[in-house]
Amino acid sequence: MRSKPFRAALAAGTAAVLALTGAACSSDADDGTVTLTVGLFGDFGFGPLYEEYMEAHPDIKIEERISEFADHHTNLTTHLATGSGAADIEAVEVGYISQYTASPDRFHNLLDLGADELEGQWLDWKWQQALSSDGEALIGLGTDVGGMAMCYRRDLFEAAGLPVERDEVSALWADSWADYVAVGHQYMDATDGSYFFESSGNMFRAQVEQAEQGVYDRENNIVVESNPAVGDAWDLTVEAIEAGMSNRLEAWTPEWNAGFSEGTFATIICPAWMTSYIETNAPDAAGLWDVAAVPGGAGNMGGSHLVLPAQGEHPEEAYELIEWLTAPEQQLKVFEQTGNFPSTPELYDDPALTGLTKPYFNDAPVGGIFTAAAEAVEPQYQGPLQGDVLATLGQGLGRIEDGSQSPDEAWSQVLSDLESF
Repeated sequence: MRSKPFRAALAAGTAAVLALTGAACSSDADDGTVTLTVGLFGDFGFGPLYEEYMEAHPDIKIEERISEFADHHTNLTTHLATGSGAADIEAVEVGYISQYTASPDRFHNLLDLGADELEGQWLDWKWQQALSSDGEALIGLGTDVGGMAMCYRRDLFEAAGLPVERDEVSALWADSWADYVAVGHQYMDATDGSYFFESSGNMFRAQVEQAEQGVYDRENNIVVESNPAVGDAWDLTVEAIEAGMSNRLEAWTPEWNAGFSEGTFATIICPAWMTSYIETNAPDAAGLWDVAAVPGGAGNMGGSHLVLPAQGEHPEEAYELIEWLTAPEQQLKVFEQTGNFPSTPELYDDPALTGLTKPYFNDAPVGGIFTAAAEAVEPQYQGPLQGDVLATLGQGLGRIEDGSQSPDEAWSQVLSDLESF
């Protein structure tokens, strides 16, 4: 786990989308044009969709700003607290959505704007994530989900004497994460100069996300110390770190980016959105990467919602835009462009989705792989400071990786740090 984002803060851009340099509030032109501002923490693949929407709605102008994941959510929290500075439309990653549903009065209630007619459009658990605890307010519409797979380097597996075909690779760790670590031991024994995975955070978080209960119980108590699933995930991740399997790369840094193209690690936990990031950062590695099943069989990592802060002056226009951006047709377009997997299950039997392959990943049937992953997800309760709790655990693992603390010291500090939450 990391204190950095779970999805990339890529630079977005199309000439039709204007970067904001000042406050993110909307504005109206003298000619009656309404400007809607959109605050994101990465490239959501919306650029071409903005152009399409503005062509059909000449009275709407869309301005987008992108910031890094941590800054985005920190700034949004500040803007909500002060009542100014938020964009008309803001993206919220799943690790933080429960923090905001606890204060629904700070957002426009989408049920009042027409969303009550759309509930069946999303996966049930995706819809529920954006509801207030009393069910009376919906603060966001879902964009993507992060059904998990495992991306791996075929050339590095072959050099280590391991199978390279995706079905055979999936079978190596089909039963458990312990099997994944066992394969990691084989890999490290057979190779020199590369690592089994890039850093410990993804491995740890994936295990926790798959558990029936994560870092919170349903009464919003942090259960990191008492939940065996968290402790087991920690112990197995520490075993992998101590065996030298981790490349010890901090996510979203230049060094992490370079690791993809330089082939310094062999596997990475791979939600659908990760595929685009790998392809972007390792353009010369086409055909070397492939996609297998994740240990444990299912789980969700990442995904977002689009919310409308109450300070926005054009809720009707903003709602119409997010309703359109999150409609199945647009979610399919985004998946084809960026790899962000749709949260709208009516697409899950559409050959345009299920039949999609990616030549870069050795023609992996990513449409089918990630459809199966999304359908297999068992939703897990998310507490109010979910993202911060996971980040604290990730920082503890990072201290083990860099040698500044022993596992026992890191665990003790994590528990101490969580007492202030």
